[in-house]
Amino acid sequence: MYYRFLLLATLLLAFGCKDEGCELPDEIASVPVTVQIERLEKSFFDANSPQDVAAFLQANPMFADKYLQAGNQPPDSPLLTSLYDMATNPALDSLAQQASQRFGDMEEEQQQLERAFKVVKYHYPEFYVPQVKTFVTGLGTMGNDLFVSDSLLVFGLDYFIGKSASYRPQVYDYILSRYEREKMVPAAMLLLSDRYNRTDASDRTLLAEMLNIGKAYYFVETVLPCTADSAIISYTSQQIADVNRNEGRIWAHFIEKGLLYEKSPFVVNKYIGERPNTPEIDPTAPGRIGAWVGWQIVRKYMERNPEVTLPELMADTDYRKIFNQSRYKPERRR
Repeated sequence: MYYRFLLLATLLLAFGCKDEGCELPDEIASVPVTVQIERLEKSFFDANSPQDVAAFLQANPMFADKYLQAGNQPPDSPLLTSLYDMATNPALDSLAQQASQRFGDMEEEQQQLERAFKVVKYHYPEFYVPQVKTFVTGLGTMGNDLFVSDSLLVFGLDYFIGKSASYRPQVYDYILSRYEREKMVPAAMLLLSDRYNRTDASDRTLLAEMLNIGKAYYFVETVLPCTADSAIISYTSQQIADVNRNEGRIWAHFIEKGLLYEKSPFVVNKYIGERPNTPEIDPTAPGRIGAWVGWQIVRKYMERNPEVTLPELMADTDYRKIFNQSRYKPERRR
């Protein structure tokens, strides 16, 4: 499956077509959305006493309650003591300084979020723009890498500092590659898609699972039209080039093995679950290859049915209809 592409060809396959049609249409660009990213890690790590931590929680009640799950703590609370220990930990303070250096004023993320929220609000007028906060979690000591609710979005910046960080998440390398700055906002939008992505719990076929995830990736590319596929699905640029080059071969595997309507959780998980690769197709085929194929099917369906809106797609659970109307059948290259 591995092919030695010229660098230019690889870049074109990985990032091609992202500049065309990248700008938002006027009717979406004019949607009034303002995003302010509040950097909470600075005031938190400035705390000099448990009382300072308590004051920090009182000043940020939604963050304290929803993200830290630390609302209304008594003065002698063990959680306050734990948070104070964290705030005065030199290693974590160093991580907070690295996050500050890596992310700067976060103007790039602010612009990404404003554009994405404009698209969401255009399609879903009832959408409420959440407060956006950042924090340094101690890599999960307190808080998660990402948190998305109807009123609050939190980035755990220490997860996304990248290779220069003194401490990195303790996960497998193929998952660690997702914790890069350029993948942070797409990952948050993938979580946001859960709010709109209707599923049919009674259909547990591989095709249904592929299209559920495919719809989620299509949501992300719609709200972030300037984002490379590699940042959305967290494949390397070489992996994106390879799967595009071998799309017909990959699809042939699903058809020849009669996998689309397979219901065995063990088999389904081979193609959409977290794995470093999919050796059933080829040792170099990336994991979650079924999710990537589902994304391509959804793309074809929307390309052939331009009258279908994003909300209509996300609400649709007729997986066989989506598949049939996509007429997805990539050619197998020799």
